[in-house]
Amino acid sequence: MILAPMAGVTDKPFRILCKQLGAGLCVSEMTTSDPRFWSTAKSLHRMDHVDEPAPISVQIAGTDPAVMAEAARYNVDHGAQLIDINMGCPAKKVCNAWAGSALMREPALVARILEAVVGAVDVPVTLKIRTGWASDRRNAPEIARIAEASGIASLAIHGRTRDQQYGGVAEYTTIAAIKASLSIPVIANGDIDSPDKAAAVLRETGCDAVMIGRAAQGRPWIFREVAHFLATGTYLAPPSLADVRDVLLGHLEALHAFYGEQSGVRIARKHLGWYAKDQREHLAFRHVVNRAETAEAQLRLTRDYFDALIAGVAPDLPVAA
Repeated sequence: MILAPMAGVTDKPFRILCKQLGAGLCVSEMTTSDPRFWSTAKSLHRMDHVDEPAPISVQIAGTDPAVMAEAARYNVDHGAQLIDINMGCPAKKVCNAWAGSALMREPALVARILEAVVGAVDVPVTLKIRTGWASDRRNAPEIARIAEASGIASLAIHGRTRDQQYGGVAEYTTIAAIKASLSIPVIANGDIDSPDKAAAVLRETGCDAVMIGRAAQGRPWIFREVAHFLATGTYLAPPSLADVRDVLLGHLEALHAFYGEQSGVRIARKHLGWYAKDQREHLAFRHVVNRAETAEAQLRLTRDYFDALIAGVAPDLPVAA
C-alpha cells in the first residue's frame, strides 16, 4: 500500500506514522520545482527527510522540463530515493499554471518533462496522473504509453478526471485497460477506503498496488488493516479507543516538534477533526480543542476527551481552552 501525496497532509510526521502503521511507501507533499521558493519555510519543511525511514519519495510539480530536471537533481541530493512527478493535482492554482493534471492536455510537453527528469537522476522516477482532463477527454492511455516510453518506473492513476475534482465516484475501467497495456507497475488510486475495497480494486484492475489518500486522514492504521486482509483474508480488530488516543497524542507531539509549538498546534487542528469525527460529542470537542493555543493545552484536552470516552462517561468539555 502507498500513501498518496496530499498537500498540507503528507508531511514528515504523517509519513513516518503511516510507515509505522503498515504503508510500504509514502509520497511527500507536492514540492515546487521553482528554485526561488526552495528556501521558504514551507519548502524546507516539505523537503526535510532527516531520520525518515526509507524509501523516501518526493513529488515535484512544474511545467518546464529543464526546471523540473534541476528540481529532481536537487531533491535527490537532499535525500530523495524516488522522484514522483505530479500530473494528477486538480487544484485550480496548480492547473491555472498548467501544472498538475492540466499537463495532460499537452502530451508532447509531458514527454519532454518525463524524458528530462528521467535523464537527470539515477533514482527511479514515478508519475501520478488522472484518467484525463475531462469526462469526454480520458486520454490517460496515451499519457501512460508516453510514460512507459520515457522510462517512468511506475504509474499511479487516480480514477477521476480533472473536472471531477474529488466528487462523484472513481472509475477503474480506464485503469484496468492501462494496466493491461503496460509492462511497468501500475497503481490504482481513488475511493479506496477499506480492506474490502482495496481487494476489489486490485481484482478489477489487475494493478500491482493500491494508493490510499483521504481514507488515511485520521485513520492511519488503514494500511495495516488492508495489508492484513490481503495477506490472510481476515479482518484485524479495529483499534481500541486507547489505541486511537495513543496514536493521536503521538502524532500531535510529532507535529509540535517538527513545526514548533505555534505552527504545530495550528496544523494539528485538522488532524484532530479527522481522528475525532466518528466519536461522541466530536463537534463540541473540536470547538474547544481548536481554541487551544499551546501544545500543553491541546494535548491535555485531547487526552481528557479520549479518557472520558474510554471510561464511558460524557466528556467534560470546558467552555474555553
